[in-house]
Amino acid sequence: MVRKRLIQLIVILAFSCIYFTANAQRGVNDTIPVHAFITPEGDTIPMGYLPDFTIIYYLNARQKRYWAEWTRLRNAVYVTYPYAKAAGRIMNEINARLVGVTSKSERRKIIRSREKELRKEFTDKLTQLSIYQGKILMKLIYRETGNNCYEIIQEYKGNITAAVYQTVAFFFGTSLKQNYDPNGADRDIETIVRDLERMYGLRG
Repeated sequence: MVRKRLIQLIVILAFSCIYFTANAQRGVNDTIPVHAFITPEGDTIPMGYLPDFTIIYYLNARQKRYWAEWTRLRNAVYVTYPYAKAAGRIMNEINARLVGVTSKSERRKIIRSREKELRKEFTDKLTQLSIYQGKILMKLIYRETGNNCYEIIQEYKGNITAAVYQTVAFFFGTSLKQNYDPNGADRDIETIVRDLERMYGLRG
């Protein structure tokens, strides 16, 4: 009799455990939903979402000055870089046509023919550039051609014309002889140009 009651008690306890376990699995407090993310490799990892929040940070005077200068430089590069690319392309075309041409008159004729096209296409646009943008353009032309503007004018127009243009540039606070140093003084320009090239796929 005692053994029979003991067996009944064990059965009741067993069913009670199953019942409470089943109810516990259905409880809202004992189950934590976890979002999952599947990686490109096929792995599943847990992920979660944090609520949006806003961070307010005020720049000091030095930081404001830096970002103002950076923005000015970036805008100047955006404006002048297409002209520098065009100049590099046209100079390469001129140089290709001048290969093997020894006659000064013939060389002058080739150069002047492209000069007329350049004046027609770019004169109005270039005259709208500021002095600062003009300085950036000269640096970018050096970047595209490997020659500063003084050397280019000297090659195509002669020493006297190059000297005159250099004098004019001097009075505007710049120089036609400025070079381009992508790893030094012109590092910021190089960074902006590379960003442009990546955005528009200009170079691989």
